[in-house]
Amino acid sequence: MSTLKILLFPDPRLRTKAVEIESVNDEIKKLAKDMIETMHQGNGIGLAATQVNVHKRLIVVDVGGDQKKPLVLINPRIKEILEPELTPYSEGCLSVPGFYEELERPKKVKISAVGLKSEEIELDADGVLAVVIQHEIDHLDGKMMVDFLSNLKRERIRKKLLKQKKEAVN
Repeated sequence: MSTLKILLFPDPRLRTKAVEIESVNDEIKKLAKDMIETMHQGNGIGLAATQVNVHKRLIVVDVGGDQKKPLVLINPRIKEILEPELTPYSEGCLSVPGFYEELERPKKVKISAVGLKSEEIELDADGVLAVVIQHEIDHLDGKMMVDFLSNLKRERIRKKLLKQKKEAVN
């Protein structure tokens, strides 16, 4: 396994819409393992392939914190919103490091996806799991948490991250 480089906002590659994965092969399995390692190393609870500059519909999630049973979802989609009530949650993102913003998302969703053994997965997700899956699916569609913020807040975050990047190079 190896750690992958995470793209940081405002990198335009984060806006690329990911394509469906046609078959679960060794390349996809290795990508999933590398993404899990990258997510854990970054102390994240979710990661989309788009964030590591692979524009395929693959996300990994580990909200348990024990790092023993991460969830790998290939071609995930929200099949149904089971509880449309919006729940506020302080969201962070490995592509927007150091920033947490309170966003509202549906409380409970039904997800369909494919697993690493090519099995069909259907999952009712609520709470943190629902938030993380929705957040990661947004990445696959070229959307980011900053898109839900005001222009002023988004621009402030963009400038801070660009300044940090510039300082890191010098």
